[in-house]
Amino acid sequence: MSAIAKLRERIKQKGLLHTLQTLWNRYVYLHRELLWLGRDLVTPIAPHKLRPYTGLRLVTITQENATAFTKYYGNRVKAMAQIASEGHTGHMYLDEEGDAVGFIWGSLSDYFDQHYYGCWFRVKPGEFFQFGGEMIPLYFGSSLSVDAQYNIWGAMRAQGCDKVMDVCDARNIQAMKMHLRMDYQEQGRITHVYDLFGRFRFFRETYYTGSRLTELRKPAQPTATAAQA
Repeated sequence: MSAIAKLRERIKQKGLLHTLQTLWNRYVYLHRELLWLGRDLVTPIAPHKLRPYTGLRLVTITQENATAFTKYYGNRVKAMAQIASEGHTGHMYLDEEGDAVGFIWGSLSDYFDQHYYGCWFRVKPGEFFQFGGEMIPLYFGSSLSVDAQYNIWGAMRAQGCDKVMDVCDARNIQAMKMHLRMDYQEQGRITHVYDLFGRFRFFRETYYTGSRLTELRKPAQPTATAAQA
């Protein structure tokens, strides 16, 4: 299929405005806000009504077993092996066929995300940086999202951590809601990622007071007041 034919098909599926916005973000300008969230590793979360799942087993990710990502995450097999080689703690969840259907990572030290955002995420003593949490659509809405975090928290607590830190794209509403359900607290800090012309990337940090997540919380909390670093 030619490039023009692909573009026409995308416009038919997504609409003209959505397609133009996607092209603008990819080839001209994209700004992402990564909100820092954190919580201790002891306080229990509120009861949830997520559906249960069965038939999965937790396995620590290594360079050798990263091939388990081939079926559902084929383009990330090398990345998973490389992250494991750096000494980060990774958990994957395998189905009955031995294929990874979900995963999550934790880093005890400063983490450089060379596979997605391309920036450093700094870690303080006693904290760990949680990243890469994902599962295939079959498990959306299941308690795997909770169990995966509980299990990585336990593994990192055993390594001396007492707090988890994470970042979440401000546009990802579902991920934000999940973090709130797990009782993460806003840290008043934002990492901004700017992409220009699909080639150049810049970063900066700003700080705020109050809450950026008022509309997602129940009950509502005070609105944030932005303040640059």
